[in-house]
Amino acid sequence: MALREDLEKQGNWLFKWRSFLPFLAIPLLFVALRDSGYSGRNYGVAAQNFWAVFCITVSFLGLAVRCFTVGYVPRGTSGRNTQFQVAETLNTTGMYSIVRNPLYLANFLNVLGGALFIGVYWLVLIVIIGFWWYYECIVFAEEEFLRKKFGAVFLEWADKIPVFIPNFKNWRKPELPFSFKTVLRREFSTFFSLVASFTFLKLAKNFFNYGKLKLELPWLIFFGAGLVIYFTFLALKKKTKLLNVQGR
Repeated sequence: MALREDLEKQGNWLFKWRSFLPFLAIPLLFVALRDSGYSGRNYGVAAQNFWAVFCITVSFLGLAVRCFTVGYVPRGTSGRNTQFQVAETLNTTGMYSIVRNPLYLANFLNVLGGALFIGVYWLVLIVIIGFWWYYECIVFAEEEFLRKKFGAVFLEWADKIPVFIPNFKNWRKPELPFSFKTVLRREFSTFFSLVASFTFLKLAKNFFNYGKLKLELPWLIFFGAGLVIYFTFLALKKKTKLLNVQGR
C-alpha cells in the first residue's frame, strides 16, 4: 500500500474511533492528578480560583467556536458522523472561511483548558503534541475525501484557508442566518460534558491536595446548574420539535 493510501486508512480509522480512543489516556490523567497535588497546596485560594476561571474560559472559548460554527451551517456539513466521511456540500463561508477545521480547533481548546486546569506542565505538552499528531492524521483523511469529491473547488479553498490557525482577514459572511435552535440542539451535551469534566477534575484535585472528596459551594452550583440545563434540553430534543430547524 502506498504511503498516501496508508495515511488515509489510518486517518479514517482514527476518525471512526475518535470518540473512544481518548479514554485510553485515563491512566495518564490520574498520574497527572497525583502530581497536581504537589503544586496545588503551594498557592493561595485566590490564585487557584483565578486559574480555575481562566482554564474554564479557555475550554468554553472552544464551545463558543463550536456554537458559532454549527449555528450557520446547513445539514450535511459539520455533522457528528462517526463511521465514515460525509459531506453533501463544501462549506467555505463563516468559520470555514477563516480556518479549515474550526470544530477541531474547538476540541483542542476544550481539552487544553482541562489540561491547564490540572496544572502539570508535562501533561499540557503531551496534550498539545498528541492532539497535533492525532488530528493531523484525521484531517489528512478528511481532506483526501474532500479533494476526491470536490476537486478543484476544494483545492482552491484549501490553498487560501489555513488548516488550524484562523486568518480573520478571509472572513466571508455565511449564506444562512445564525440558528440558535440548532446550536442548542447540537451543543447542549458538549456544554454539560465540559461542566462535568471540570467538576470531576476539581473533585480529584481536592482529593490529591487535601485527601478528601469534597466540592466547594460554587462548584456544586456550577455542576447543578449544568445538570438542570442538560436534562432540560435533552427533554426538549427527545420529546418535542421545538429545537428542530428545517434544512439544519
